[in-house]
Amino acid sequence: MWQLLKQIAKTGTPTQRLPEGDDAWRTEGQRIQQEVLDVLGRALCIRAIDGGSCNGCELEIHALNNPYYNIEGLGIKFVASPRHADMLLVTGPLTLNMKEAVWRAYEATPHPKLVVALGECACTGGIFRESYAVSGPLSNLLPVDVTIPGCPPPPIDILRGILTALRVKHAIPPP
Repeated sequence: MWQLLKQIAKTGTPTQRLPEGDDAWRTEGQRIQQEVLDVLGRALCIRAIDGGSCNGCELEIHALNNPYYNIEGLGIKFVASPRHADMLLVTGPLTLNMKEAVWRAYEATPHPKLVVALGECACTGGIFRESYAVSGPLSNLLPVDVTIPGCPPPPIDILRGILTALRVKHAIPPP
């Protein structure tokens, strides 16, 4: 304990300045929230489905819920049932074991439904496309509205892809 206190006393007070905040994200967030409300009149509900991924994309999706991005504060929320969803956000290559489940989720989603393929595996099959357990990219099973490439794509790209899908489906020009 004394050694730790000596080390703290010897180190002193840090003099490094804090980095400047980026207020551009806050203004973009307000624009996103207004755009979602203008299009839907309510929150955009997303059902995320793991089609057999390595969970890299899921970690980036979870980052959207942290205080920095605060996606729910922007009027976009994740739901547990495809029956409550406006959009399916599918990650990973389409494995044979998940093919039927993804199809059923698509069928259960009410119209007009959006489908977004998230990550390189969902877009092209990725490094798993030649596997015996994979039936290929998501577009082999469902009509995909927007693809978000990357392994894994950063949260800001995921958010941009979600908004692109919303604009494409509702014929809204980009800002």
